[in-house]
Amino acid sequence: MRSPSSMFRYSSLLLPFCLLGFLVLYCYANQVDNLYKLIKSRRSENPPQPEAWPAAVLDDDDDAGSGNNFSAAYVGSQAGLEKADKVHALPGEPEGVDFDQYAGYVTVDPKAGRALFYYFVESPQNSSTKPLVLWLNGGPGCSSFGYGAMQELGPFRVNSDGRTLHRNNYAWNNVANVIFLESPAGVGFSYSKNSSDYITGDKRTADDSYTFLLNWLERYPQYKTRDFFITGESYAGHYVPQLAQTILSKNNITKTIINLKGIAIGNAWIDDNMGTKGMYDYFWAHALNSDETNAGINKNCDFVTGNFSNACYQYQSQGDEELGQLDIYNIYGPVCNSSIKQSHAMDSVNNFDPCSEHYVTSYLNLPEVQEALHAKGTQWAACRISGWTDSPTTILPTIMQLIYGGVRIWVYSGDVDGRVPITSSRYSINTLKLPVDTAWRPWYSSNELGGYVVEYKGVILATIRGAGHTVPSYQPEGALTMISSFLQGTLPPPS
Repeated sequence: MRSPSSMFRYSSLLLPFCLLGFLVLYCYANQVDNLYKLIKSRRSENPPQPEAWPAAVLDDDDDAGSGNNFSAAYVGSQAGLEKADKVHALPGEPEGVDFDQYAGYVTVDPKAGRALFYYFVESPQNSSTKPLVLWLNGGPGCSSFGYGAMQELGPFRVNSDGRTLHRNNYAWNNVANVIFLESPAGVGFSYSKNSSDYITGDKRTADDSYTFLLNWLERYPQYKTRDFFITGESYAGHYVPQLAQTILSKNNITKTIINLKGIAIGNAWIDDNMGTKGMYDYFWAHALNSDETNAGINKNCDFVTGNFSNACYQYQSQGDEELGQLDIYNIYGPVCNSSIKQSHAMDSVNNFDPCSEHYVTSYLNLPEVQEALHAKGTQWAACRISGWTDSPTTILPTIMQLIYGGVRIWVYSGDVDGRVPITSSRYSINTLKLPVDTAWRPWYSSNELGGYVVEYKGVILATIRGAGHTVPSYQPEGALTMISSFLQGTLPPPS
């Protein structure tokens, strides 16, 4: 991992190899690179369109900016495709795999030739009664398969040899049937025959994800009436609420009713102003920034209106430089040192390796792995998209719409993440001025302090102690305890 300032310098070296549209999201980057670039893009001459769009999504005649009417979303024949997508075994998987897994493509726009890749794992026990969960990673433009499935909450982790897998005993398919969706087209194995589709944004992403679900439920009709939850992290703080709102607005006018029950978003970017303020306050509170820099930021940056002066930007850049070379995902963790060869015996779900992204990239580019996944042969990368056109500066109005719609909402936060820290989540939620139903208290996992939780009227905020930006990577058991409580509709255990 690289510090924000060094990440920016490194990313600039990639410019000759990538499309120079706005917002450019570099061809081979990671979630930190892409989110940092998005945050900084607001000051450019041609930023992503910042308008909020809940009202547009609620309008049945709106095209959501993608040229397709939601009420007439494409639904194709899915006959025989569930069987065809069955993954009989992944290369290098451990013995004793006791669950069914599937992978393949769902076409969301046949005219453009746009198709999204998914990986689906059923629960080892009682899969026929357990809920259905969709997981989305952020970026924007990063892979839910390469991050979520292979480094976080999926049933396997990739060993340091980049060729074999070990079991994640705390995988979320212990408590749910989980879909990992690579979205939008251009991310991971997802593709389009029209290269202009790789310049996209929030609206197209929600549109295509909704169309994916309609078709996926036709392919797996046994899940049509199942309780459905959407989860994700980072820039999925946009994706998840936007998709949930889309589902609510279309359930009244489509043949397929999606049984949406709740959303959970981790270390989620949901408001530019409060997210930025929370980030720099977190840097100062954790001794990553000087007193002078923090004072300069708070004096010159108007986080209420979002009107930032040149002096504000200068102090923010100074704050970025002061961080040095650290893993912004986990400010107390080691950075990846690829020159040090890790012993295979050290591969463990309880010891997250900061070089895991390299192992995953190696594994997913093995021809035999791509064949087993029914993926088109390609150079897979963790994050890859050409440009980002629209991104509201706040998702809080959408969250309020979901509260009014009766959707269960959890915001959870690993407390050693510096990119979207707990302070950003707290500041953002506090702007909603929701009354507190259950006061702040600790929660526990296997008799260990797992974090803290507070229940507002309409939103639950939970912290995960010792977790970084990708919560299940760093605290897999605590993350499973947390998500189990979310699915059950209860607060995490008080003891």
